[in-house]
Amino acid sequence: MIEKKNIILIPYPAQGHVTPMLKLAAVIAGLGRLRPVLLTPEFIHRRISPQIRPGDGVLCLPLPDGLGDSAPPDFFAVERAMEESMPPALEGLLQEMGGGVACVVADLLASWAVEVARRCGVEAAGFWPAMHATYRLVAAIPHLVRTGVISENGCPRNPSDPISLSSHEPILTTSDLPWLIGSSKARISRFKFWTRTIERSKTLKFLLINTFSDESEPLTQQLIKFDIKDLPQILEIGPLIMQAATTHSTTFWEEDSSCLDWLDEQHVGSVMYISFGSWVSPIGEAKVQSLASTLEALRRPFIWVLGPAWRRGLPDGYVKRVSVYGRIVEWAPQVEVLRHSAVGFYLTHCGWNSTMEAIQCKKLLLCYPIAGDQLLNCVYITTKWKIGVKIERFGIEEVENGIRKVEDEKFRGRIEKLNEKLFGKEGSSKAMANLTTFIKDLNT
Repeated sequence: MIEKKNIILIPYPAQGHVTPMLKLAAVIAGLGRLRPVLLTPEFIHRRISPQIRPGDGVLCLPLPDGLGDSAPPDFFAVERAMEESMPPALEGLLQEMGGGVACVVADLLASWAVEVARRCGVEAAGFWPAMHATYRLVAAIPHLVRTGVISENGCPRNPSDPISLSSHEPILTTSDLPWLIGSSKARISRFKFWTRTIERSKTLKFLLINTFSDESEPLTQQLIKFDIKDLPQILEIGPLIMQAATTHSTTFWEEDSSCLDWLDEQHVGSVMYISFGSWVSPIGEAKVQSLASTLEALRRPFIWVLGPAWRRGLPDGYVKRVSVYGRIVEWAPQVEVLRHSAVGFYLTHCGWNSTMEAIQCKKLLLCYPIAGDQLLNCVYITTKWKIGVKIERFGIEEVENGIRKVEDEKFRGRIEKLNEKLFGKEGSSKAMANLTTFIKDLNT
């Protein structure tokens, strides 16, 4: 029997990146032609490796990260680890495996791995865990600099300048650019990170994207407004990897499943699910306090995902007072919560995984984007697909108005149609065909 070749999968070290990469690994394992090997830095490997079962068919290995056992590292500490500590370890592993590696699939945010694969003579492909439009916006950086929309440091010349990715998509502004996070110095550093990422991705033949097409134009026409060269071939695999996951969840934090029992006791469609993700500090103490006060005034059933470090904005005795009609948990089994019939809609930061899961579970969205690609995702949710409503603040009147709008039957009809398009047979078969095209191209 010929031994299977390995396909090395390297996600960016954050929950929203590791989760879809692990799902992709599970799909590849199911195809039976390659053995997926998931590489994560040590601080993540320690959390997820005990959750991987032998029957999943995925081998998980750690990469030395030099980060020690301190608290979860910030963006810039992770970047240093990816550029300094992890490349030598990957290079040694590829040399050890010799010709047993069919391909390295690297999250574009982990573009350091593309450089290592190139040096070792191993084929590399990219993985983009977010929306296709976000990639097109980032890929347009050289064009935006040349045309004076942004400076060489990524700073908008005029925050109200419109950006049109193609003729049939929403108009964006420079305030939607995903690197505009934190201080001026932090924004410039993030922009340099993105420009380096795009430069490295020019050598890639394929880019697997955790997204879907909802456009009438073919992908080759979607960049017609930008002078962009050396782009990889795009293969959309989003609905496939959202559906074909491992039989259990793999998270960095322990899930509080007791909220599912509580949901069983609630009326159909009565509960608001609230989560602002895991990537950045969600909304700050003042906004936590504002939202808490509104929820208490509304007395509407809710589940709010809020970690201990972010609870300082809660009023004294709040958790006990609202326990009659609400639950605050550190982390929730999100897909199971969204699938539950008691959940009516989702107050979200518009992270891409959360957006896809909401569409999959047919839950309408009350949108409060915070940073990064969440801003752009929100534009598509509210203006193109029209399956959600954006709110600017957490005051009682604004939240009530948002709930009233999103409960309109027109929203329900639109998300039903979008769900069928993406997660029905047509969407899944297209995604599988794209993945099969990629695997066959590896000549294994």
